[in-house]
Amino acid sequence: MAFFNIFKKKEKSEREKKIKEKISPKPSKHPKEEKEVKKPIEKAGLSKETQKEKEPQAGPSKVKEKKESLAWKILKSPHVTEKATDLAKGNQYIFKVWPRSNKTEIKKAIEDLYGVKVVSVKVIKVPRRRRRLGRIEGWRKGYKKAIVKLKEGQKIEVLPR
Repeated sequence: MAFFNIFKKKEKSEREKKIKEKISPKPSKHPKEEKEVKKPIEKAGLSKETQKEKEPQAGPSKVKEKKESLAWKILKSPHVTEKATDLAKGNQYIFKVWPRSNKTEIKKAIEDLYGVKVVSVKVIKVPRRRRRLGRIEGWRKGYKKAIVKLKEGQKIEVLPR
């Protein structure tokens, strides 16, 4: 079993030999032989000056970078209730959002995620409520929700059928 050998100590002479080999360079067979100096190869007969001119510069590039959608940081889930389904007929949709998100972030997230034009965003903060079961008191979680109004003619399928 080779992996147990790492715990065994090697003899000092073996260690010293390895260290000396690493430190001292090996003498070459032909000490006065000169090495050939390699010259840089010119590309297709171009001089160095023209090569420098044709190298790509570190300026602004024309390639567009794909922006990542940050909707997962802002939107939690669609809020599906009877009132929400009635509002969906009037082109308004309700989403649960993270408490620190604001109207502009919510608008950008929905436009990126669903590819629609948002006309307005209304934000409602639902407070937590005290609940009791026997002697034990607790809290029902509060949340923040956003009512998003879309441009006429556009729809979001909140629950796929």
